[in-house]
Amino acid sequence: MLDIKFIRDNLDIVKEAARKKKSKIDLDKLIEVDDKRREILQSVEAKKQEQNEASAKITKVKDDREREFFIIDMKKLKDKIQQEELLLKDVMEEWKTLMLQVPNVPDMSVPLGDGEEDNVELKTWGEKPNFDFEPKDHITLMNDLDMVDFERGTKVHGFRGYFLKNDGALLSWAIWNYAQKFFLGKNFIPFIAPTIVKKEYFYGTGHLPGDENDLYKTQDNDFLAGTAEVPMMGLHANEILKQEDLPLRYLAFSPCFRREAGSHGKDTKGLIRVHEFYKLEQLIICEASHEESVKFHEELNRNTEEFIESLGIPYRQLEICAGDLKGAHVKSYDTELWVPMEKTYREIASASYYHDFQCRRFNIRYQRDGKNVYAHSLNATAIPTPRILVSLVENFQEKDGSIKIPEVLVPYFGKDKISKK
Repeated sequence: MLDIKFIRDNLDIVKEAARKKKSKIDLDKLIEVDDKRREILQSVEAKKQEQNEASAKITKVKDDREREFFIIDMKKLKDKIQQEELLLKDVMEEWKTLMLQVPNVPDMSVPLGDGEEDNVELKTWGEKPNFDFEPKDHITLMNDLDMVDFERGTKVHGFRGYFLKNDGALLSWAIWNYAQKFFLGKNFIPFIAPTIVKKEYFYGTGHLPGDENDLYKTQDNDFLAGTAEVPMMGLHANEILKQEDLPLRYLAFSPCFRREAGSHGKDTKGLIRVHEFYKLEQLIICEASHEESVKFHEELNRNTEEFIESLGIPYRQLEICAGDLKGAHVKSYDTELWVPMEKTYREIASASYYHDFQCRRFNIRYQRDGKNVYAHSLNATAIPTPRILVSLVENFQEKDGSIKIPEVLVPYFGKDKISKK
């Protein structure tokens, strides 16, 4: 959430940010409502001050008849205050609804564009495999090697259901264990985060309003998180941190749930867009400094790239254009892995920073020079499973239908190849 003072003082900048991000927020309406909010607040505060002064006078009045007149006037004043407070409540609801729709201001370096087709490729890494045989897709490979059961997964879960089994399950554990060692070597504190999270925290991260159709809701009106970013930001909600403790560096593992509601007809087969998966997430809360945010953003993104490079999977890095940038983001990178049978790259990770947008909503502050200041936040995918299995098995398949295991995973997996038994 942006500061209303910043919005008022920089209305043209915020309007331009909304235009770039294709946001339909009516900022002139917000200013109109904010004017009304301020007017009523000022009136209520003035009447309360008048009420306090009258109360002080009443205590000094000795004449009963005169005191009774004062009390009648006080009651009238109290009734007016109550009426204005009810009006203020309605105005505040409208004000909050509009404020939650105001997008963050993208960094000046973010490229312009209307959608994902305008995202900018910054680099590619790795050599794409050149097979001297007819390669198979991950569905065929994993079925042939008895690593997955989609049919029974659909029977039990429904659309996009799956069971990982045998070496499919063991390979996932190997990736988790290797990723844990790799990323904890980057000076993070490990967490296992809750998945059921209060609705208010999805507003805090910026997933609400906007992603309602992609979230699983519980009967208690909570939601299942699609990323550990949500509970990990909630960890310090309404806290004042110590400046000397910053940056806070967290690595969180959690199950994740997404309906993929806007993806019907896309990637309906295999492990690309499943409804439930597992993910390690990097998250940093740092001082309110643009330079610090930029530095940590590059670091988090590079951590993921290094992990993928250690596996030997070809990838590319994209800079997300303004039209594809989420409302809360200042800047984002996507990392995409090469999928040989689709002859394209597929997203595996994203890295984003927010300035104080999220921390303002979560009321996460720290003490600096005797004042409470809103902190900055960043997050980035470390690695998700099972999606990474798609690129891993397709890139490392061999002529006999076996899958070569990347060298760094062998100590965790226990063998260097998956073959038919």
